[in-house]
Amino acid sequence: MSFRLAAYAVSIAHGAVLLVRQPSDIWSLPGGRVEHGEDPIDAVIREFAEETGHDAAVERLLGVDSRVVPAAERMVSGQPEHHNVGIYYQVRITGGRLRPEPNGATAEAVWIALDAVALLPRSSLVDIGIELAREKPPTGHVAAVKVGGLVQH
Repeated sequence: MSFRLAAYAVSIAHGAVLLVRQPSDIWSLPGGRVEHGEDPIDAVIREFAEETGHDAAVERLLGVDSRVVPAAERMVSGQPEHHNVGIYYQVRITGGRLRPEPNGATAEAVWIALDAVALLPRSSLVDIGIELAREKPPTGHVAAVKVGGLVQH
């Protein structure tokens, strides 16, 4: 089983959420792996800047999601089951300019109307982040997101 600790940014303004499109055409929240010895807050700010071109400040912790992705549900076949622990933060943009990631890890960063998200092929973490931002559950945990159709791991 593989393991990943990641930090994700949820930026919602004027009825839209800032998402990034991966070269595989799957939409995701800005964010990524927390490097060894890195604070998750530093990681989410770094990843947000790398993937969107914007500087950000963390406003609050939204929650933590831990899930095991079965091998059969991995986006790339032949990989083992995967345990992902995602830390979700509400962020506020403080500067910079919207642009795709220079090295091509994300193809574009776009504000997407919240009511249009359901029409996108997306990672399950998008739904988790939006639900955490809407509900702000005291436990910092939301129910599992059903995977299938346009929602993938």
